[in-house]
Amino acid sequence: MEFTAEMIAGLLGGDIVGDKSAKVHTVSSIEEGKAGSMAYLVNPKYEPYLYTTGASIVLVDRSFSPRQEVRATLIRVDDAGACLLRLLEMYNAAKPQKTGISDRASISSGAVVGEACYVGDFAVIEAGARIGDRCQIYPQVYIGDNVTIGDGTKIYPGVKIYEGCRIGSRCILHAGAVIGADGFGFAPNADGGFDKIPQLGNVIIEDDVEIGANTCIDRAKTDSTIIRHGVKLDNLIQVGHNVQIGENTVSSAQMGIAGSSKVGRNCFLAGQVGIADHIVIGDRVKIGSQSGIDKNIPDDEVRMGTPALPGLKFHRSNAVFRNLPELQQRVNALEKALKQLMEQQ
Repeated sequence: MEFTAEMIAGLLGGDIVGDKSAKVHTVSSIEEGKAGSMAYLVNPKYEPYLYTTGASIVLVDRSFSPRQEVRATLIRVDDAGACLLRLLEMYNAAKPQKTGISDRASISSGAVVGEACYVGDFAVIEAGARIGDRCQIYPQVYIGDNVTIGDGTKIYPGVKIYEGCRIGSRCILHAGAVIGADGFGFAPNADGGFDKIPQLGNVIIEDDVEIGANTCIDRAKTDSTIIRHGVKLDNLIQVGHNVQIGENTVSSAQMGIAGSSKVGRNCFLAGQVGIADHIVIGDRVKIGSQSGIDKNIPDDEVRMGTPALPGLKFHRSNAVFRNLPELQQRVNALEKALKQLMEQQ
């Protein structure tokens, strides 16, 4: 698909500086821009690339004033970041959608597949499963007995959804995600080994949730592990049994939550955060990378470090930690001076 600067400016309500007939067919970052691509300048630290980019068109804010000559055609808009997102969404929506059910898919006679769905090669849909309309089920997906999936959900290759789990509408599950495997539950026995505790619950994923590649969400021991509306989980995340994650919470990769913990709404959990079992985290909490959480956190707090500290206290402690070698030298020097004074008495 090809667009001119005039077409893009008309769509976004922007003003053109340069060649209104300049054409683009793809989007690129400003530092990697090539002829035929549209780039964007959102972060001021990338401004130097504006003067060297090979992109044909660059989106900028109306308030931006270049300090050098710009070879690319500029489109000035109220908010370059928001306009870029709008264009990307439109481009993605215009991509052709896969349709049809493969002859090599295995669909139980007791399953129901909605209208306008795509089911790829070697996908398996077991008895009692209910698939909504306009779903995309890619090759080698496994959907277990009595699973329900809402309208417009996209499930990429190799996803496994165990029996009884419920997936909402407009969700995206990326390749290799496992939904509903047994929670990690074992009881010590008299022989010094461990007896498996049956995991009889399920997983409920509400609408508009995105689950990253190879992320695992365990079924509950009883009741449900629940991922609320709008949650976004990155790749390689582990969510334990009976965990609940609140609406519109976001987590980066390699985060782990142990069983029965609860995370509130609109939280941000950075990469490699670890949360112990039975912890309660409030709403709008922010947790820094590699933090270890072993205590409850109230609403609107920031935590960093292991064990996690309030943000300001962490930075103060870290400043001391960085200076420990010099502090040790000073203490050693003071001890030596004190010893000399005592010997002189």
